[in-house]
Amino acid sequence: MSSPDKAAAKLHPETRLVHDGIQRSQFGETSEALYLTQGHVYDNAAQAEGRFLNTDPGFQYGRLGNPTTAMLEARMASFEGAEACRATATGMAAVTAAMMAPVRAGDHVVAASALFGSCRYIIEDHLPRYGVETTLVEGTDLDAWRKAVRPNTKLFFLESPSNPTLEVLDIAAIAKVAKEAGAKLVVDNVFATPLYQRPLELGADIVVYSATKHIDGQGRCLGGLILGSKELIEADIQNYLRQTGPILSPFNAWVMLKALETLPLRVARQAQNATAVADWLAAQSKPTKVIFPGHKNHPQAEIIKRQMSGPSTMIAFEVPGGKEGAYRLLDACKLIRISNNLGDAKSLIVHPATTTHQRFTPEVRAAMGVSDGLVRLSIGLEHHDDLIADLEQALAKV
Repeated sequence: MSSPDKAAAKLHPETRLVHDGIQRSQFGETSEALYLTQGHVYDNAAQAEGRFLNTDPGFQYGRLGNPTTAMLEARMASFEGAEACRATATGMAAVTAAMMAPVRAGDHVVAASALFGSCRYIIEDHLPRYGVETTLVEGTDLDAWRKAVRPNTKLFFLESPSNPTLEVLDIAAIAKVAKEAGAKLVVDNVFATPLYQRPLELGADIVVYSATKHIDGQGRCLGGLILGSKELIEADIQNYLRQTGPILSPFNAWVMLKALETLPLRVARQAQNATAVADWLAAQSKPTKVIFPGHKNHPQAEIIKRQMSGPSTMIAFEVPGGKEGAYRLLDACKLIRISNNLGDAKSLIVHPATTTHQRFTPEVRAAMGVSDGLVRLSIGLEHHDDLIADLEQALAKV
């Protein structure tokens, strides 16, 4: 690490999210520049060869890299404490690359069963098409992880907190099991955000984000991020992204760069709001169950205390009446809007059983904890009293 890098590492996260990774052009612009270009020209043929051999540090073609995207990757790597970062077109592109690139036919992957629907698809449907064996386990059961290990196990995957049930897994303990098995651990950290949970410091090998969520945070752009050691990122994962092409557009990268500057402010306000709303919901009679990573009665409260430095911006709760009760609640909300997105400045609510997890059978959803009465609430930047008032009048109609 160079001297400037050492100095940057001592800066607070809020400062690094504003300044790290900037590469100014000869014009000395204040804001990060948007390099909206498909490719780059070379001074001579030898330089072109050097770019493709990676012996010349410049850029070649938009699918292989871009100066604006490189700034986003450098800033996120610095913030996350990772050696390297690669940006992708969507969060699911990041998950897919992190899962597909390190494994080969004949390998085995173990994953927690409580996952976002599309992540379950990668595990149950996509990987097996290419000869990769997969096993789903109860994520909170460490013995289940150990028992699932085979001689050909190469990868562990989990979300924490999980989508939508907000189950929190012991990342450090699972990382230890993975290392004993000679496997790499991939953690989807989107619900905790990089501000309140640090998977790499807990022993994970790779961290993935849907940058669409809190990082953009204003409903504008899709994006994903993969972070880890230089060895892991620049080997199979980088080559996979370059050859298959799920890269982030320079414009979206620029939007994400600017959004990172306000990420701590937004997430702190959202978490503060979520705590107030969750406290109010827990005191009401209508929700039959309230799950909030931040409440002392959360099933994994002890893990949260040592693993997360702040509460979630997400709340899950069940209402009486199953699907019909949930629909009455959602339809009655006036300020809180129905959307399957999350981490937004606007508060958003969704019924997972008929949206994000609709492709599963009722039996599978029940095993995942996704009941017909479960709703997922993403808290935004509004005043919490206004959100509570909206929920109060909506719950009265359930």
